[in-house]
Amino acid sequence: MMKGIFEHKWSVIGIAVFCSILWGSAFPVLKVSYIEMQMAPDDIIAKIVLAGIRFFIAGLLVLAFLLITRPKRILVKRKQFFVLIILGLVQTALQYFFFYNGLAKVSGMQGAILSSAGTFFTVIMVHFYYKNDRLNWQKIIGLLAGFTGIVAANWGEALQFSFHWDGEGYMILSGVTNAIATILAKELATGIHPFAVTGWQLTLGSSIMLVFGLPQMAAGAITFTSFGWGLLLYSALLSACAFGLWYSLLKFNPAGELSMYKFIVPVSGTVLSAMFIPEEHLNVFILVAISMVAVGIIVVNYKGKKNEKSMTTPRAS
Repeated sequence: MMKGIFEHKWSVIGIAVFCSILWGSAFPVLKVSYIEMQMAPDDIIAKIVLAGIRFFIAGLLVLAFLLITRPKRILVKRKQFFVLIILGLVQTALQYFFFYNGLAKVSGMQGAILSSAGTFFTVIMVHFYYKNDRLNWQKIIGLLAGFTGIVAANWGEALQFSFHWDGEGYMILSGVTNAIATILAKELATGIHPFAVTGWQLTLGSSIMLVFGLPQMAAGAITFTSFGWGLLLYSALLSACAFGLWYSLLKFNPAGELSMYKFIVPVSGTVLSAMFIPEEHLNVFILVAISMVAVGIIVVNYKGKKNEKSMTTPRAS
C-alpha cells in the first residue's frame, strides 16, 4: 500500500509539493525563533544546540512512528549503522551548522534563495560521479540561470553587492553539503527503510551537535518562551514529516523527477518570509532571483526520467 501511494503520479506530485512548502516555511520560522529566543547573531554554539534539539526531537518522532507501524524496520545492521552515522554527520550536523549560522546573518528571503544552491551543486557533482549523467547544454543553461538568481539575491536596493562567508557563504555551503548528502543517501542507504534512514540520521546527527554544543553553551544564550517552544516543535515536526516523506519518494521514484519540485522551496520560503517577517519585503532583485532560481531548477531537471536512468551506474574512477 505504501509503495502504491509513493508511486501514483498525482500523489507523488502532491507529496513533493507539500514537502517543498514545509521546507520553505523553515526560513521565516527560524528567523522569528532567533528573535523570540533572544539569540545573538554571532552565538555559534547556541545555534548548534538549537539545531540539535530540533533534529533530536524530529528523529525520535520518526523512529517512534516507525516503531509503532513497522517495528522490525527500525533495526539496522552494524554496517548500515555506520552508514547512518555518516549521513547524520553530513546531512544533519554539518549541513545545519552552516544553515543555522548562515541564516542568522542574512534575511529569510535571501536564505531561501541561497540554499537552493544545493540543487545546482548536485547536478555538477553527479557529472563526475555517474557515468552517463554528464553536463549538457540544457543543464549548463539551467545552472547559469540558477547561479544568476543566487547572485541577484545578494544585491540590495542601493545596487551594492553583499557577500560574507559567515552569512551568504554558509548558506551556499549548506547547499553543498545537502548535495553531497543526496548522493550519499541514494548510494549508501540501500536496503534500509526510508523512515529508518530519516529517524536514525536525524537522531545521530543531532546527538553529535548536542554533545559538542551543550558543554560550551553560555548560560542564558537561549531564552525558551512558550511561543519559542511552539516554533521549535513545529520545526521538529516539519523536519520529521518532510524528510520522512521525501526519503519515501526517493525510494520509489527517480531523484531527477523529484528534484524538479524543489523550485517551490525558494519560492515558498521567500513569500512566507515576506509575509511573516515584518522587516522583510519583496523587491525587484528578490523577484528576479527567485524567478531565475526556479527556472534553473526546472531546466536542469527537465526530462528527469531520462536523466535518472543514467544515475544508476556509478562513474568508473
